[in-house]
Amino acid sequence: MGRFSHVRNLLRATGSAFATLALFAAGATGATSATSAWAVPSAASAPAAARGAVVYDALGDSYASGYGVPPYDGSCGRSEAAYAEQLNGRMRVHLDNFVACAVATTTTLVTGGQLDALDSDTDLVTLTIGGNDIGWSSAVVACLGGTDPDCAAAVATTRSNITTKLPALLDSVYRQVAEHAPNARVVVTGYPRLFSPFHGTYLGASTPEQRALNEGANVLNRVIAKAAQKHGFTFVDVTNRFKGHGVNAPNPWILGPFDPAAFHPTLPGYRAYTAAIASSLRHCPPRGY
Repeated sequence: MGRFSHVRNLLRATGSAFATLALFAAGATGATSATSAWAVPSAASAPAAARGAVVYDALGDSYASGYGVPPYDGSCGRSEAAYAEQLNGRMRVHLDNFVACAVATTTTLVTGGQLDALDSDTDLVTLTIGGNDIGWSSAVVACLGGTDPDCAAAVATTRSNITTKLPALLDSVYRQVAEHAPNARVVVTGYPRLFSPFHGTYLGASTPEQRALNEGANVLNRVIAKAAQKHGFTFVDVTNRFKGHGVNAPNPWILGPFDPAAFHPTLPGYRAYTAAIASSLRHCPPRGY
């Protein structure tokens, strides 16, 4: 299928959106280093947990930080819309450390100091990570604004990264989370499918290409779920909750390519994450619940 010329402008806009996110997470002009931006809040800024509460630490990438729903607290894109903030105070959960940071990968989560939030007092950990390790944004951009071969090649590369590279990366970070929070229940979330293909072609992405991208999300979630199970963690799948709310749906829960936070959840999307995690906690509560 040919691509209209205006879609090339979309490609530039979408690339700019992803670039903006990268700069946002890194901090302005290097004034805030990645390590300092992602560091655990000081004791003065993090109130002590109420006696008997579930001590909760939230780690991860932009899907965990609430990026996409401003305003943000600091250079990591942490928003009050984040599922961690929405869970705080519910079901006796006390958010002790909220250290998720936009553009975090499995590697920079560790080097950036997010694990410092965890200790033997941690009862609950949530973690969304892996999406930035696989070249996912490149595949989305290629399918929206490139040729059919561009899209097919980018999707194939992404799926190869998911199946051949990501398992070892997840295994490493999950092992370290378990070591740092030996008494915690760890809840790992997946990622939503970005498109609702039954609404037809979206900009440069045909219905089959949207399905291919969505199947990539399915593969990503299966790999994350398998790694989580290996470490005794709970995997929370959000795909069904986002069904019918893709970026091209009449009521999207995914931000479009022209938004500075392209392809991140809207507020209803983050509420869907919160509901999924809360349901999991009710079925298998952590210590102190």
